[in-house]
Amino acid sequence: MAGPTTARRGEKKSLSGPPSAAAPPGRRFRWERLPLRAPSRRSLIIILIVAVLLGAFGVWALYASNWLRVERVSPVGTKVLTPHEVVAAADAPMNAPLASVDTDVLAHRLRARLPRIKTVDVERSWPNTISLKVTERVPELLLRSGGKFVEVDAGGVRFATVGTAPKGVPLLEMAASDSPSLYRFGIDRLRRAAVEVAQDLPAVVRKDVRKVRVRSYDAITLELTGDRTVAWGSREQGAEKAKVLTALLKAARDARHFDISVPSAPAVSRS
Repeated sequence: MAGPTTARRGEKKSLSGPPSAAAPPGRRFRWERLPLRAPSRRSLIIILIVAVLLGAFGVWALYASNWLRVERVSPVGTKVLTPHEVVAAADAPMNAPLASVDTDVLAHRLRARLPRIKTVDVERSWPNTISLKVTERVPELLLRSGGKFVEVDAGGVRFATVGTAPKGVPLLEMAASDSPSLYRFGIDRLRRAAVEVAQDLPAVVRKDVRKVRVRSYDAITLELTGDRTVAWGSREQGAEKAKVLTALLKAARDARHFDISVPSAPAVSRS
């Protein structure tokens, strides 16, 4: 009797013990690395032929076809110059492949033929246009030349001769022929000093300036409307001198001569 009982107890014990196999977890996806196979010789030949054909087609489209050729030149940014003048000076190769146009050559040609142009950006505008983005020089002073006027820009560069003086641009009178400054600094530097003085002037004063006279590097004089003169001195402390002059013109409206060569100790004369 003991045998069967023991066996049954053993069966119950085994049933109450840990399961023989764990419950299967949730289903998981695993990426399997597929074996890479080198392309066959035939595939490589086909790929090479397609690449060569595409390259040849691209070269043909850029340089031999009629699709991407220069048909128009478009200038922008002109103020005094006319668009026609800019296009004519550029002399772009019309009907040439757009990709073959040397933009640096066009830019150099424009600056050489039209000194009024300060900077120019030449760009290809696909499919058939060359764009010319022009920045013109702005006159700061004028030099008399016979019955005409030579325009001088902010860098002291003489860039154009015009028959009529632009409104609001003062005349520059170089009276330094017998000054040691002419030999020490040179005419170009004296001209730049005069331009810098004109640039330092606020608009409210600049509109009344008729002439900037340069006798030497430290003897620059302004002539204003109403027979007024300003002894400016050198170009140093230009911003401070401009503030002092503005205040004096408001405070002493009947004065005829202003000396601000030393801005900390200005002088005013009514005669």
